[in-house]
Amino acid sequence: MNHYYIVDVFTDKAFNGAQIAVFPDALELNEAQMQLIARELNFSDTVFVLPQRDSNFELKVFSPSKPRKFSGHATLAAAYVLGKFSLAPLTKAHTTVTMDQHGALTQVVISKKDKDELFIQFSRKSNPVVDRYVPSNEAIAAALSLEERDISKTPYNTLLVSCDQPFLVVPITSFEAVRKAQFNFKLWSSTVAPISAANEILLFSTKSDTKSSNFHGRLVGPQIGIDEDPPIGAAMPAFTGFLNAQGHVRPGTYSFVIDRGTNATRKSVLTVEMVNQKGKENEIRVGGPAVLVGEGKIATPAA
Repeated sequence: MNHYYIVDVFTDKAFNGAQIAVFPDALELNEAQMQLIARELNFSDTVFVLPQRDSNFELKVFSPSKPRKFSGHATLAAAYVLGKFSLAPLTKAHTTVTMDQHGALTQVVISKKDKDELFIQFSRKSNPVVDRYVPSNEAIAAALSLEERDISKTPYNTLLVSCDQPFLVVPITSFEAVRKAQFNFKLWSSTVAPISAANEILLFSTKSDTKSSNFHGRLVGPQIGIDEDPPIGAAMPAFTGFLNAQGHVRPGTYSFVIDRGTNATRKSVLTVEMVNQKGKENEIRVGGPAVLVGEGKIATPAA
């Protein structure tokens, strides 16, 4: 039997945020078994931790259908479990551990707060590739079941940004338009897909139903169900690359808050810092709290 924890991340309230399953010691599992377990649990992400030397950990992350190259939500969930159960001893107020996902190293800081609460922040180097040749606003709006006037033209413009994977980043004029968007696979396939390499579209607005947020984000696409609202942590390197590519954003360090979901459903709130170095490798730091909501054991599948 394999022991696991269920963690809600980017929230300080149980049954909010993104729900992640964490297996803190997966040394005895192979990747085929990991994929079967992830499919059985059916969370957006299931993360398997392979402890290494000192404060180094290898993470293997799976959606129900396939491995993930990188997952910010899984990184936060794994670090929370390691800190909470002293699997990564917290010898300081701020303890740094290194996490390896497919050879990409991520520095994670686990910070102690009041009442044994933990705040997790991970940092990554980022060198996104930006393509300004994108479909027309008319075509994008049609594929999202929106009006062309719902696509913002200022101060942001739609860009294709590749960082780990390509995202079509689309600015939307209102929170309501982000929420009402419905992906139209037929129109996407005939008008947008031949031009864009992205399979996921990050919609965002500068308006939200959360007063503390600077942005509201939502992922849609051909591999995302109409009613799904998946985690957006993996899109943050691309989103900061999008912001840095805007002409009015000068070099420097910026902080912002972006949320996902609604106050009536599951709300995630991400605190992001980006270091914009025009023409050079940038850095992104993403942080948030997490809450333990359950634990259990599952049989080891034959594979």
